[in-house]
Amino acid sequence: MITTTTDGVDGRTITGYLGLVSGDAVMGTNLFRDMFAGIRDLIGGRSGSYEKELRKAKGMAIEDMIAEAQELGADAIVGVDLDYEAIGGNDKSMLMVSANGTAVKLG
Repeated sequence: MITTTTDGVDGRTITGYLGLVSGDAVMGTNLFRDMFAGIRDLIGGRSGSYEKELRKAKGMAIEDMIAEAQELGADAIVGVDLDYEAIGGNDKSMLMVSANGTAVKLG
């Protein structure tokens, strides 16, 4: 499945718009990951564990979006947008990634 952030696919003509498609992934974090991220926040540097979870959530959200587009018979998804949020109570212990785009048929 072609997925792109642009409004079209180079060299191809969009022959039909099938509608909006989306995928979401919410990933929980754990106490130890939060603790080490807090230490990284104080001393600087990257948090590899959070980056890994974010990549995993992004992949899952995109896979869900593609599956929805395939059910519609799409050839591609254009205008893809990714949104990231920290959700939960005061501790914001969940990571959410949303992937949205427009499913299209190509000529």
